[in-house]
Amino acid sequence: MTKNKKTKQHQELYDAFWSIKRYFIYAGVFSAAVNILMLAPVIYMLQVYDRVIGSGSMSTLAMLTILLLCLLIAMGGFEWVRSRILISASNRIEKDLNKRVFDATFKRALLTGGKANAQANGDLSSLRQFLTGNGLFAFFDAPWFPIYVGVMFMFHTWFGVAAIFAGIVMVILAFVNQMVTSKKLQDANSQAYWVGNQISRSLQNAEVIAAMGMTANIRKAQEHSSDQVLKLQTSASKQAAVLTSVSKTFRMIMQSMLLGLGALLALQQEISPGMMIAGSLLLGRALAPIDMLVGNWKGFIVARSQYQRLGELLEQVPADEETMDLPTPKGNLSVDKVSVIPPGSNVPVIRNVSLNLTAGESLAIVGPSASGKSSLARAILGIWPAVSGKVRLDSADISSWDRAKLGPHIGYLPQDIELFDGSISENIGRFGEIDSKKIVAAAKLAGVHELILHLPEGYDTKIGASGGVLSGGQRQRIGLARAVYDNPCLIVLDEPNSNLDEQGERQLAATIHQVKSRGCTVVVITHRTLLLGIVDKILVLQAGATAIYGPREDVLAKLKEQPRPAPAAAPGPTIVKRTENT
Repeated sequence: MTKNKKTKQHQELYDAFWSIKRYFIYAGVFSAAVNILMLAPVIYMLQVYDRVIGSGSMSTLAMLTILLLCLLIAMGGFEWVRSRILISASNRIEKDLNKRVFDATFKRALLTGGKANAQANGDLSSLRQFLTGNGLFAFFDAPWFPIYVGVMFMFHTWFGVAAIFAGIVMVILAFVNQMVTSKKLQDANSQAYWVGNQISRSLQNAEVIAAMGMTANIRKAQEHSSDQVLKLQTSASKQAAVLTSVSKTFRMIMQSMLLGLGALLALQQEISPGMMIAGSLLLGRALAPIDMLVGNWKGFIVARSQYQRLGELLEQVPADEETMDLPTPKGNLSVDKVSVIPPGSNVPVIRNVSLNLTAGESLAIVGPSASGKSSLARAILGIWPAVSGKVRLDSADISSWDRAKLGPHIGYLPQDIELFDGSISENIGRFGEIDSKKIVAAAKLAGVHELILHLPEGYDTKIGASGGVLSGGQRQRIGLARAVYDNPCLIVLDEPNSNLDEQGERQLAATIHQVKSRGCTVVVITHRTLLLGIVDKILVLQAGATAIYGPREDVLAKLKEQPRPAPAAAPGPTIVKRTENT
């Protein structure tokens, strides 16, 4: 195969495997050595039956036995080297693709609103394990079938004919196995993938499910899909088991019948008794790889499905192109007529919104629930791409920045506070190199330093994704410390006071005031009025569009002039304690 003949389907994944072709070439060379040495026991048996027994020479037997042992030890060494080569190939594949697959999975999660999972990483790991399994060894050994058949023709024509007949039947069985199980196994794997996603989402909401007694209902909702997977897998496994049993039984029958044929030919003085035994051994060795291919066909089908999924992922999420490094951003933010459509939807939730902030200015985004506030925050951060308009940071399109290089200059506190498995110091330091001075400075800036010191292990306290020993308010303040870590130039806070008491909210206001004084641009989404007193500008969203935008005093004045919907309604933006899902 030459490189200009490569298929265009799953090109990137194909290239990754093409890059390790030399490993497979070396494995093929050692497979040749192993299969040639497999003839040693056959030749040994011929010599023992036809020469040693006839002559009664003990010295000949001893020399033949010593030679056989040396050859078999060499064969074992070659098998070991072949295994090491394929292990190295599998490790190389995972190392070459691991970062790319992780990045693609992560990027797809962003593009799908967090609906992706880690299936691709599991596929890559399983594909690596397949490269070191028995199925691939059988693939390397199967091409030696004609060589063994040629040797059997040298013994006797009928031996060769019997071997060809047995090989054809075994290949037919392998083909039938593929035909009857492939579709069912692919459907079962796809269904199992979907069920796995459903179970993962259920586990993420285990507390809600348990609190409201929904466990049985959720389980019943998934039972039907699980039953379908079970039926498909059971049906395919039953059929594969039948064909595997038929294949093994047929191989044993052919070996026994060949022994009988050899006895008949030996009685007719057409072959020696040694050839009778050697022919049966050769046939078993020739058919063994094909038999193994039949038995491991399920593994080939699963590996092909994994290859397909990985290839589709890499095609759907191409690698980011190398971009020129941009100067360190100062925090000048421009949103120019931006419209945003959430992943998986075709309806814009942000329509033609514009705003401008110079470095050190602050903006409050307010509005009723589902007005698009969080969606606008994601667009400002470049998490969701704008379908029209531009978000610019220091005049550069936010999407043109290298995320790894831009990230340290951005602070973000999402509405759903996500902490990760590790220590508090690791979470605040964004899991980079631990810089105790910067971590403590961020904690003090967020007003959480004293709180951390009172924890059992201080900054080394281990927490999980749900926060562990931390309350909701404490988690939120840890998240705030992470957002302000290392003095970013742009900070976006989505409902940063949703879990804070009055004292915590005052500390939050003080934090925002301090980061502003350092020249940091702050965008805060809030339903409460306290933070409105410290911002420079206010944007009021209504159904995804700008209702009012301008300096704080002007916007508050306009809000007071608007007619109130009910006597009990307070002036100013709609204040709702519920969290926003948009």
